[in-house]
Amino acid sequence: MRFSLKEIAECLDCEVLYKDASFEENTLFEISTDTRKIKKGDVYLPLRGENFDGHNFIDKAVSGGALGYFTQDRHKINKDAKFIIYIKNSLVAYLELAKYIRNKINPYVIALTGSCGKTTTKEMLYSVFSTQFKTHKTELNHNNEIGLCQTMFNMPSDTEVCIIEMGMRSLGEIELLSNYSNPDMGIISNIGSAHLERLGTLKNIAIAKCEITKNLKKEGVFIGVDCPRLKENLNYDGNKIFTSYDDAKNIEISIDKTTFEYKGEKYELNQAGEYNVSNAILVIEAALYKGISKENIKKGLLNYKSIEKRWEKTTIKNLTFINDSYNANPESMNAVLKTFLSIYQRPIVLVLGDMGELGKDEIMYHKQIGEFLSNYSGIKLLTVGNLARHIARNTTVESIEFENNEECAKYINQTIKEPCVILLKASRFMKFEQIIEMVKNYDND
Repeated sequence: MRFSLKEIAECLDCEVLYKDASFEENTLFEISTDTRKIKKGDVYLPLRGENFDGHNFIDKAVSGGALGYFTQDRHKINKDAKFIIYIKNSLVAYLELAKYIRNKINPYVIALTGSCGKTTTKEMLYSVFSTQFKTHKTELNHNNEIGLCQTMFNMPSDTEVCIIEMGMRSLGEIELLSNYSNPDMGIISNIGSAHLERLGTLKNIAIAKCEITKNLKKEGVFIGVDCPRLKENLNYDGNKIFTSYDDAKNIEISIDKTTFEYKGEKYELNQAGEYNVSNAILVIEAALYKGISKENIKKGLLNYKSIEKRWEKTTIKNLTFINDSYNANPESMNAVLKTFLSIYQRPIVLVLGDMGELGKDEIMYHKQIGEFLSNYSGIKLLTVGNLARHIARNTTVESIEFENNEECAKYINQTIKEPCVILLKASRFMKFEQIIEMVKNYDND
């Protein structure tokens, strides 16, 4: 979106430190926070964080063609710019401008959060809502305050529905996102153990997730999973809809497809997994509430495609890799394992890595995965990482422990010769995609 200096003054608490006499105030410009992408005529907004300070690149922005810039530091004066705007906090300014865009374009805003599955649910929502509305969404997993701003700044002026994914690592973060997006619909996909390390208890996680309703419009709607922890901590007097996996009937899951019935209608996904049914039900309720036809809901769900590292299939010679290492916590690990073990014939290989941010009970959660696997046979388990070794040491299935991805990839290449399906599951910081790339490179040697 393009702004004028007059608009900036209307929506921000700011001060013009300098303005060239030749500058015309009705000039329109775009705002950029990245000097690597700045274009001639843009205005630079330098963000400041714990480990970076965009103010160090003001001169680079101006020499790169920036028309003007914002600054938190009054002494940052470069009169090669046409104007300089002083602000107290650049991130707050960014958020205020994002809220200004939200209100000016005024789409129907859907805010979504959850301990796991929120990105998948967001993509399903987009696929369904796009069948009937001009829809915009959070890209990838850009679900923090900067991601919210990027979503609003990139929103086309004719957007009718905007889907905002909201992540959090501590209390107050989702409330902030809710404040600046002012949603019409709020969705919580689940309440799980992700971020226990930071929040301490499952109750605190529920409280943090329920902040999504802090600025949810009173005439709006909340949609969430039917679980006691959510209901006990939800503080919203508006319309509420609760869903449950148990409400789905005749569920059939195969390698590349899931079908189920919900409220008398049959739906199909080109994805495997019970967890995808739970996500889809939330999407169905959201779409029905917004008046999307059942035919378009079915079409949108069928057209949904998973994002990178979500059940991503790669074949290398006789090995089929299922990469689901976008992220992991105990709930998502159990759900993916349950699906994988139910649809693929033996022998199969599981490559499991560390699950992060689980707090003081992190070893216990990994042990429980091992105990869960003891109920199955025909499995070879490979673990990578200091925490994942507790999976291997607490299961009856055949298992081997590795220190790093390279060791694991080397073992797969040298040892697994028969046709086999291999599941990769771990938290994102484990970078399990490296295992696939290493096996590919071995194949090319």
